[in-house]
Amino acid sequence: MKTALFLVLDQYADWEGAYLASMLNEDADWQVKTVSVKHSVTSIGGFTTLVDYLAGAEPEEYHLLVMVGGNSWHEDWPELTQFVKQAFDNGIPVGAICGAVDYLARKGFLNDVDHTGNDVSNWADFRNYEPSGSFLHEQAVQDGRVVTANGTAPVAFTHLVLEMIDFAPPEKLEKDMFMIQYGMYRFMEMYGGDE
Repeated sequence: MKTALFLVLDQYADWEGAYLASMLNEDADWQVKTVSVKHSVTSIGGFTTLVDYLAGAEPEEYHLLVMVGGNSWHEDWPELTQFVKQAFDNGIPVGAICGAVDYLARKGFLNDVDHTGNDVSNWADFRNYEPSGSFLHEQAVQDGRVVTANGTAPVAFTHLVLEMIDFAPPEKLEKDMFMIQYGMYRFMEMYGGDE
């Protein structure tokens, strides 16, 4: 079974990883676990999450790192930086959205890939942000084993992360994302009763 680790900090944006987590966790080949710098975190929406692993004590083998945005990514934890660095060094596919993208830019993790985020002008003072790749004004961007998205793009983020890990055939992903984005009735108009 493959493991997706969802990195959540206090004041995490619970809606940004919800589609992705549920689709992965409902698949027989995947399981979703959480990782953080604290044993318990609370989302912006008030959901308290008991975390499965602390950064630095995560499982040796996992197959996807999802960094959920929120309001605490401006803080610094050495164990978190080391954990994220190991994921990049080990070639783990990484998806980051909203404030988590800001963190990656601040720490220099986006320098070698095309990427997007909330607003590149907010990164002007990030000493480690020296990109050879491009900042693209798109909802979500995949470059190799990295997906980035702005905070208004949970559906596009989900789609690109699932594509990156070859989760399902492209036609099925297109249909699943269409259903999420446009709803059941538009889906029925477009595809009939086909799921």
